[in-house]
Amino acid sequence: MYQLLTPVSLSFYELIDSGNFEKLERFGKYILARPEPQAVWDKSLELSDWEKLAHAIFKKNKGGEEKGEWKNLKNMPEKWWVDFEEESLKLKMSLSSFKHVGVFPEQASNWTYIKSKIQQIPDAKVLNLFAYTGIASLVAKKAGAEVTHVDSIKQVVGWSRESMEESGISNIRWIVEDAMKFIKREIRRGSKYNGIILDPPAYGRGTDGEKWVLEEGINDLIKCCAELLDEKDFFLVINLYSMGFSALIPQTLANIHFKNLPNQEIGELYLNDSFNKKLPLGVFFRFASC
Repeated sequence: MYQLLTPVSLSFYELIDSGNFEKLERFGKYILARPEPQAVWDKSLELSDWEKLAHAIFKKNKGGEEKGEWKNLKNMPEKWWVDFEEESLKLKMSLSSFKHVGVFPEQASNWTYIKSKIQQIPDAKVLNLFAYTGIASLVAKKAGAEVTHVDSIKQVVGWSRESMEESGISNIRWIVEDAMKFIKREIRRGSKYNGIILDPPAYGRGTDGEKWVLEEGINDLIKCCAELLDEKDFFLVINLYSMGFSALIPQTLANIHFKNLPNQEIGELYLNDSFNKKLPLGVFFRFASC
């Protein structure tokens, strides 16, 4: 069955409004307006309301670039912390030049799934690839797993580490490396993981400039993960945020490369704004032995 999943509630987050290719969100006590390509409908609030509410607004650079800058309207800090009360975590937030702030709230449905699977697997070893600021890594570690966190950008790995330390957690294994290079080396070593978390970007670069293009690399990625996943106690979660990319793609690839895919789940992640408009924010596919 194709599922549509959204977080029941998050203490630190609220999607206030969406539309005209933007979204208005609350992270902790600060409200931000930033671009959202899938918000193709009209805003429910007036533009003047957005400007009154927002502490900062992200404006993209001219020429269609992904980078841009934040217009600070109410003297908010560039960095702040939010309390993820549901998981007893503290998360570092920051206004980045790529519009991101360090947390993707729609992923909370996957965080709940990851936690539940780890609690059913004794001494679980979990690999988080393309881990970014790594809320999934923190949730997995808090649930009792041995966690390896891999991302090619040193600054965001450091960002995740700050959240770990502020949350009173320790001993996550941090790896700054191209994800494909790392997993191919792990295969040669004969390493196995009970859980693998995948959130590959549409496009990216490794530590040595290695090019990653989702449609070119996803087949090899899932093929390699099939060699790393434990054959007895296991789960795998893959999330894709690339417009036009179907959840049927990772499902089909996984069914080709894995021998055993019990308890399959497939669908979309979305957030509801306060006017009940459903904003799609990625597709997912996951399966588990338990």
